[in-house]
Amino acid sequence: MILTLIGFLSGIISGMGIGGGTILIPSLVIFYGIQQQEAQGVNLMVFLPVATVALITHYKKGNLDFSIAKLIILGGIVGAIIGSLIAVKIDPLKLRKYFGFFLLFVGFYELIKKKEKE
Repeated sequence: MILTLIGFLSGIISGMGIGGGTILIPSLVIFYGIQQQEAQGVNLMVFLPVATVALITHYKKGNLDFSIAKLIILGGIVGAIIGSLIAVKIDPLKLRKYFGFFLLFVGFYELIKKKEKE
């Protein structure tokens, strides 16, 4: 039941384009005690079908700019290869901390960005 709830919340966040891994990865590590690399691997498996559904929905609404997406996809493929090679070699505890700092940075950035708009 908890895994289904985690998947549901992750799917909502993914559908918004934010990235379901921000919910999924910490939840798997905290509630199930699995290693960071394993949680990231599960996230990648979950990402494919969830992203496909979200992509179709956004496509139907006209929310895609293929000229921008092509360049980002190319960079993303190269980055994914390099990132996955690095991730499997890093100590799981350190990788967890790096991911946590990244999430804190993104959250802090969003708070500052929102205050500037107000």
